[in-house]
Amino acid sequence: MQSQSNKKACPERSPRVFVGLSGGVDSAVSAALLQRDGFDVTGVFIKAWTPEGYPCSWKEDRRSAIRAAAILDIPFITLDLEKEYKKEVVDYMIAEYKIGRTPNPDVMCNKEIKFGHFLKFALKNGADFVATGHYTRAVASPQSRRGRDEVRVRLEEGTDKNKDQSYFLWTLTQEQLKHILFPIGHLQKSEVRKLAGKFGLPQETKKDSQGLCFLGKIDMKEFLTKYIGTKKGKVLLESGEPIGEHDGAIHYTIGERHGFTINQKSENKSPLYVVRKDIEKNTITVAPKHFGRPSQMLVKNVILEDTNLNDPTSLPPSQKASEGQRKLRETKENLSCRIRYRQQKIKCKIEQKGNEIKITFDEPQMGVSPGQSLVLYQGEICLGGGIIL
Repeated sequence: MQSQSNKKACPERSPRVFVGLSGGVDSAVSAALLQRDGFDVTGVFIKAWTPEGYPCSWKEDRRSAIRAAAILDIPFITLDLEKEYKKEVVDYMIAEYKIGRTPNPDVMCNKEIKFGHFLKFALKNGADFVATGHYTRAVASPQSRRGRDEVRVRLEEGTDKNKDQSYFLWTLTQEQLKHILFPIGHLQKSEVRKLAGKFGLPQETKKDSQGLCFLGKIDMKEFLTKYIGTKKGKVLLESGEPIGEHDGAIHYTIGERHGFTINQKSENKSPLYVVRKDIEKNTITVAPKHFGRPSQMLVKNVILEDTNLNDPTSLPPSQKASEGQRKLRETKENLSCRIRYRQQKIKCKIEQKGNEIKITFDEPQMGVSPGQSLVLYQGEICLGGGIIL
């Protein structure tokens, strides 16, 4: 197991770690591995907000987490972050949809809940680290700074590329990474399930959770209709001609080609893609394919806001700058990015203009949605990212 911990730092006791036990196999095995390696482990179940009228799964998940803690014979805590989750994840998601952006609640959940409130709670209550079952790696790398060695922590992709979750963790800072362990980041999912059986954990055969962080698999259109209220609107061609109807502009993402109705009388029989949406007028504009792609959706560069570089020392020499200013200069070095989860990495360049960070793709991209995360990589190292304007 790879970790950045130094067990000799406090010889009179074992390093103490609070493990976020979700009730699933990944977090349960994480706790077991840490216990095996000599850590003082406490299991923590995070109780989040559940939408009214939706299935309440947290009680079942908590029971599963308790069973894992009992088998491992470790202390167990329930941390109620219901109000924080509603305010900082759900309300954020609703606010973004209201203004026509496509939010990434999983990123915000990690930032504000798991590595925000949970990490603060753990450190306040005597923990040295928190740990989760994310498929990503935190790797220590000593750096020489001003005549002294300082441990820097690189966030890297998980070994299992089908499960890698580094995309959702780009907001992590050096100060946070020094207190975070990812015990299964070097393993394949199949290995994790085998280890669950070896440790006698009932989660060995439990199905993976699906959908949004803590909320699970919900119908987003139904959810937004209930909490925002939407109404049907017109589908327009670029000429302004109405050719159909949709269920509410907030429901659609740039590049989407399903979920709206085209009038049977319309002469346009080609597949149509959303190229623009007007939230105030409640309209979406669509266009057909051109040369195999809807050319109106091709984007060469984007501007980022709310940026974070978790390890600027990993950037090529031509891009290094003081940590305080996070200044970046245009470079032709080997950088890449993702604009959505599990997407193949895109080669890109990065530059700073004033307070703005600009990303230029080597090849124009389609389906770039304001509000989504753009995450930067150098090889397998996740450098950080930002929100697309």
